[in-house]
Amino acid sequence: MSSADKISKAKAKLLVDYPFFGSLASRVDIVQNDDIEAFRANESKLEYSTLFINEASIDEIEFALANSAMHASLSHENRKNNRSGWLWQMATDYAINDMLVESGLERPYQAHYSKRFEGLYAEEIYALLKDDILRDDENLEYEADNADDIEKDDSKQNNETKKESSTEQILNDQLFEEFVLSEIQKEKDDARFPEAVKRFFSLDAKGKINWRDELRDAIDRYARDDFTMMPPNKKYLYMGFYLPSAISETFNLVVAIDSSGSIDDELLSEFLSELNYLMLSVPKYKIDVLICDDKIHSHNTFYTGDTLEVDVKGGGGTDFRPVFSYIEESLEDTKLLLYFSDLDGVFPKDKPNYEVKWVSKNDVEIPFGDVILIDK
Repeated sequence: MSSADKISKAKAKLLVDYPFFGSLASRVDIVQNDDIEAFRANESKLEYSTLFINEASIDEIEFALANSAMHASLSHENRKNNRSGWLWQMATDYAINDMLVESGLERPYQAHYSKRFEGLYAEEIYALLKDDILRDDENLEYEADNADDIEKDDSKQNNETKKESSTEQILNDQLFEEFVLSEIQKEKDDARFPEAVKRFFSLDAKGKINWRDELRDAIDRYARDDFTMMPPNKKYLYMGFYLPSAISETFNLVVAIDSSGSIDDELLSEFLSELNYLMLSVPKYKIDVLICDDKIHSHNTFYTGDTLEVDVKGGGGTDFRPVFSYIEESLEDTKLLLYFSDLDGVFPKDKPNYEVKWVSKNDVEIPFGDVILIDK
């Protein structure tokens, strides 16, 4: 069996055996690298040597895939700070591999593992490993925490390239983390969900808003599979049976984001993060996103699988009326509006004929709709 075939078979088996790890691993890039001994997680990428894949069992390749998926999920690269790169990689491996072993995956002998680090976080393991190094050689001058593990290049062009790459990676990590949180909410009640995973995530922080609880009624009403008698199900007409057809409805949602001067960058980023989380949680949707302060600055439409990309402009006062006027003129089929705001603005006089949920950090009195509070 070729390396590609073995990896493909391991990915399929991981999805069946451990759906949570399998879903995460499906988003990890897999790259051949014969300069390494076995396998290595590198951000959201799994590098492997051909020799390792050829010699490993399918179960051991499953382990490697899950290991890489968890490295990406936990943003270990961003948590490195000034720590030694190689030692931090080892510490994170110990933490993740302990969890994978506890979950029942078959560990390759090349993977770092010790019962000594059972139940510990990567930061705790790093401190212990560092102490071990200094204790074993008292004459060792340990400077890795204040030094890079790669040769420095202070050229302006190189620094700008690194900055762009770092910004892009941070965004990718955030999107991956939000995907992970949405997967946890979908899988956590499944009997196959690995309990050991829960200590790595604060499940209460699954998005500041518990969308599944707060919006369940709205989603059930507007995003469910429905049945209709027109047209009938043609499959059984020849037998004289007149049965309803199943129609999968697209969840149509309008989202307004307050970009006024009273919304700081941190809160605006939080609004966008919550919207991105919602897009990952809903199976089939069409979402119209309006950016507005006292006027509409942009209107973007997103469909299932799209990446959230919006140009946020504003900085003026807060007036909610333009959004409701725009919906009445241009989005007549609206059934549900989510309005992200601090609620410090001018409301319309009349209640609209669709459901409105205000998403805010402020619990204030509103003329209509419901307030969903973001945890402060």
